[in-house]
Amino acid sequence: MNLGAVEKIAKAVLYEGYMLYPYRPSSVKNQQRWNFGVLCPPAYCEAQNGGESWSMLTECLVEGDSATQIEVRVRFLQLVARSVGQLTEPVKDLPGEVPEFKPVEKLELNGRVYHAWQEAIERDLVLPLYSPSVQAHAHEPFFLDSDKQFEHLRNASEEITGVLVRERKPISGVIELMAERVEDGLFKISVLVRNTTPLQGATACTRDEALLSSMASTHAVLGVQNGKFVSQTAPDDRFLAAAASCKNIGAWPVLVGEEGQHDTVLASPIILYDYPQIAPESAGDLFDGTEIDEILSLRIMTLTDDEKREMSQSDDRAREMLERTESMPMEQFMKLHGVLRSLRPLKREEIQ
Repeated sequence: MNLGAVEKIAKAVLYEGYMLYPYRPSSVKNQQRWNFGVLCPPAYCEAQNGGESWSMLTECLVEGDSATQIEVRVRFLQLVARSVGQLTEPVKDLPGEVPEFKPVEKLELNGRVYHAWQEAIERDLVLPLYSPSVQAHAHEPFFLDSDKQFEHLRNASEEITGVLVRERKPISGVIELMAERVEDGLFKISVLVRNTTPLQGATACTRDEALLSSMASTHAVLGVQNGKFVSQTAPDDRFLAAAASCKNIGAWPVLVGEEGQHDTVLASPIILYDYPQIAPESAGDLFDGTEIDEILSLRIMTLTDDEKREMSQSDDRAREMLERTESMPMEQFMKLHGVLRSLRPLKREEIQ
C-alpha cells in the first residue's frame, strides 16, 4: 500500500467541509459542518427519511491469484463537542473535582478568546490482510468509547475562572470485506462500512447532535500485494463489463500514486480522477474544494486583526494555515497565479 502517495489527497478528503474559509467559529458559513462522507446512526437516517446515509459501499476489480492479499484501512473524523464554561467563583486550586460553572458561548482570558465549537479526532482502522482466493467474506466490528475531559482556564492571577469541556460520544460500526471471482485471474472486491451506533430520541435530534455519533469524511484506502487493481474510471476494454457491474454507494475508487501504478486505491466520498495530485504550487492545505489557493490566501490576508486572532485560536490547523499564509514569500505567492494545465493541440476533426 502506497500510503505516502495517498496521504496528501486523503487528508484533503478528511477535512473538506470540516474546515472552510473563513475558518472561524463566528462565521455564519462555519456554524454547521457539512463534511462529505458522513455516516450517521441508522435511527437518525430513518428519521430523516433517507436524507442521510449510514453505510458506504466500494467495489473494485483486482487482477490476482492465490498469492494475492488485500490491505484495507478505513479512515474518518470523529467530531468532539467543545463547550466553554465560566466558574461561578474563581478558585486557586482544585483537589480533582469538576468545578461549578455555567455554559457560555465564549470566554476571554489573558487576551485569548475561547469559543464553543467542534473539534475532530482522526480515526484510522486497519484490517487484517485479506486473501480473496481463500476468504469469501470477512466481518470486522469496531467500537470507540465515549470520553469527557476538562481543561481548566486560568486568569492573569493564576486563578481558575473557566473550563473547556471536550466530550465525545461512543461510535460503533462494522466493516465487511467480500470477494467474488469474476473469472480466472480477476476478482471483484467489496468493502462495506456501516455505522451501527444506537441513538436515542433520533426524531428530535438535531444534525449537530447526530454528527457527534457519526463517522465524518469516511473513506477507505485499499492496497494489493501480488496483484494489480483495475482502473474503475478508465478500465481496459477487456474489463469494461466487469467494471460496469461494480456498485459504489457514497464512495468512488480511484488509483493513487505515480501514473501507471496499480497497487493502491482511494475510495473517496467525492468524485476524483485516477492519480489525483495536490497542485505543486500549493504551499499547504486550505481545505476548500478545488484549492483555489490564490483567492483564499488573499482573503486570509485581508482578515482583520480580530478575525485573525479568532482564526488562530479556534483550531490548531487553522492557526498553522494563518501562520503559513502570512509568512509566505512573494515568489511563492506569485506561483499561485495563472497556472494552466493539460493543454493539448486540437485535432483537425475537432476544429469547426
